[in-house]
Amino acid sequence: MNLAKYIDHTLLKPQATHADLEKLCKEAIDNGFAAVCVNPCNVAYCAELLKGTKVKLASVIGFPLGASIPSIKSAETLMAIEEGADEIDMVINIGAMKDNNKALVEADIKAVVQSAEGNTVKVIIETCLLTDEEKVAACELAKSAGADFVKTSTGFSTGGATIEDVKLMKETVGDKLEVKASGGVRSYKDAIAMIDAGATRIGTSSGVMILQGKIAENDY
Repeated sequence: MNLAKYIDHTLLKPQATHADLEKLCKEAIDNGFAAVCVNPCNVAYCAELLKGTKVKLASVIGFPLGASIPSIKSAETLMAIEEGADEIDMVINIGAMKDNNKALVEADIKAVVQSAEGNTVKVIIETCLLTDEEKVAACELAKSAGADFVKTSTGFSTGGATIEDVKLMKETVGDKLEVKASGGVRSYKDAIAMIDAGATRIGTSSGVMILQGKIAENDY
């Protein structure tokens, strides 16, 4: 298996410098990762670093809390695409999901999908904060809103991806959407287990160590 093609090589720490981003992009190019994933303020810089390569550029929206209003997430998405992002990883309004306000959650996702203008949208549902029933509902809303992926986690909350959640999400979306497992994937064994459960992307800051067969102390 070419594991590298599944990996979104990620750097979302607030203290990331240009030197850190240069290292991230070089590692992604050298290892053939699917994408790099960075904060919106770093999109333009990374777009230049990745120009002419096969590595895609992803940016996070409403990250990590998901608490921005839809119009702000829309504007953030438009700017990210304009500055060179190929893919968008957006965080849902988690409080609205907990309130069972499905109309707001769907409108929130739709605002990003429309602003992404055909580019790939991954919807982060933050599984560690949801019940199984809410996870299923969030996946269904992502599907109806026209997203391309559902994603487990930001990596910045109380927990990351689990095999059980990836399986549940894949069972819910079927062949309509893909699943991205992120947060806490620290080894080759972890990554393969997520793929076997149904994930087609792995979000991790430990991609190089995973390919080397090492176990990272932490992730994100």
